Amino acid sequence: MTQLKDILQNHTVLLAEDDHEIRKRMVNTLKFYFNEVYEADNGYDAYDLFLEKKPSLLISDIEMQDGDGIELVKRIRKTNLATPIIILSAYSKEEYLLKLINLKIDHYILKPTTNESLFEAISSALCEQHNTRLELAQYTYLDVDDSTLYYKDEVVVLRKKEKDFLELLYQNRKLITTYDIIQDYIWMDKVMTDNALKTFIKELRKKLPVNIIQNVIQEGYKLLER
Repeated sequence: MTQLKDILQNHTVLLAEDDHEIRKRMVNTLKFYFNEVYEADNGYDAYDLFLEKKPSLLISDIEMQDGDGIELVKRIRKTNLATPIIILSAYSKEEYLLKLINLKIDHYILKPTTNESLFEAISSALCEQHNTRLELAQYTYLDVDDSTLYYKDEVVVLRKKEKDFLELLYQNRKLITTYDIIQDYIWMDKVMTDNALKTFIKELRKKLPVNIIQNVIQEGYKLLER
């Protein structure tokens, strides 16, 4: 735990939790480890704090009276895919899990939380944030820092949109990356036409030394399972 404390001293965290007693207990625990701990009791205030403070990590409850956790994460992920997010909930509802995976949630912890489960999630989330090389398939790695794909002895330099797309497939590797998600996170405020997407995928496949993109008809794309 000492090593983890040393790492967390360089980070800040935002906690969104509407239960006063739970929030107070968690804040007191987090303050022992993190450089700064920001707190909010609803999703609206949490979003404003997130924009202002730019924390290294967000920990949020799902069901809050004013602005729930899912809406908070949706707003954040429209412009920020990088900051790790841990979700707390008393319920393991499947619809929550599906929504959260598509929103690139790093961890989902069921309440009541323990210090062990919380810091295991925090450690993993922040370690994954610093791991810039993602394994897309066997012998196939994407370095998100330098937008480079490595396959055995081959090296492929990617354009930003290509790197972002492959990273998105990796983050959603257990589910289908739908057309709507690609529109929101890759094309963003520009219109993504069918022809533009097909041309983009076709050109990207030509660059890749091995086929790792699976087309899911009328739904989207995912990493090819091997």
